[in-house]
Amino acid sequence: MNRILGFGESVPGYDVPVLNEREVRAAAGILFVFAMMTFANAWFMGNFRPTKIFVIAFLIDFTIRIFINPRYSPSMIVGRFAVRKQIPEWTGAPQKRFAWAIGWGLAVTMLWLIVINNVIGPINMLVCATCLTLMFFESAFGICIGCKIYNAFTNRQAQHCAGGVCEVFTPHASQRVGAGATAIVLLFLALIVVVGQVGFPAADTVSAVAPAPVADASPGDDRCTPPAFAVALGHAEKWKLHNNCK
Repeated sequence: MNRILGFGESVPGYDVPVLNEREVRAAAGILFVFAMMTFANAWFMGNFRPTKIFVIAFLIDFTIRIFINPRYSPSMIVGRFAVRKQIPEWTGAPQKRFAWAIGWGLAVTMLWLIVINNVIGPINMLVCATCLTLMFFESAFGICIGCKIYNAFTNRQAQHCAGGVCEVFTPHASQRVGAGATAIVLLFLALIVVVGQVGFPAADTVSAVAPAPVADASPGDDRCTPPAFAVALGHAEKWKLHNNCK
């Protein structure tokens, strides 16, 4: 029977408690999606209500992870269900606890700033961007930035890291990124920049050969009458803005 209070699983062959990296990454991806949605609402719409709700949810989730048991964290439960048919990849729990403590500290900071004191400013964006960065690297690349910091602040080095990065090994030839591959990425980025400049010029740099800009709609135009669903969502003004209604 699993104990209620604890951190990590005892798995034969591992000398420290471990966590399933697949669950951890899935949970990070789930939280990243909702964090990005609330961040976008705050940044583009000026609506901080979803951010406040997410901060509280995030703090509860991480409090359960750190002080009770990751097994009972809502995001970890959903992540566990999502990867339930995949073979576990066990990683050391101590460094994960340290990394999650960083996230918990950021959540407490956001609770104090935006939920309790309703502070709106660049400090909020900086903290949010830090959280998003940590979750993105964890979910997309399997890179635990907090785990790397763990090695710098503790006497014990992290063990059983995701992808075996704690152990010294010689990468396979297919894993190396050489000059040719780097050139491909740079050329690709340059091509996208050219496409953006030539095919979709900014309004103040439209050339004679570029397509004519979309004409502004007049107040009597059908496009300037927001549909029922836009009105119901409270996006009537956004509808007019997106259809160039003056």
